[in-house]
Amino acid sequence: MTKLLEWLLGVSLVAVAWGLVTFDLLGLQLPAVYKEVAWPMPVYLLVVFGCYSLATVGYRVATFNDCEDAARELQAQIQEAKEDLKKKGLKM
Repeated sequence: MTKLLEWLLGVSLVAVAWGLVTFDLLGLQLPAVYKEVAWPMPVYLLVVFGCYSLATVGYRVATFNDCEDAARELQAQIQEAKEDLKKKGLKM
């Protein structure tokens, strides 16, 4: 199962549960407090998801590893390309 399908399944389950509680589709006769809490729940979940996403991106940026070997290799390739272009007559 792909990550997209996992997310869609999770969102679908939450949406069905929210709809059942909010609109009382099964006739459970839940207390009014449950409906008052359930009604704005999608907005709360969206805010929580946004906070989680920002925290994850921030953490990954803060712990990003430097690739010193790759940087040296790239600098060597740039020098090689410059020398090759000079041999071919390109002026920089």
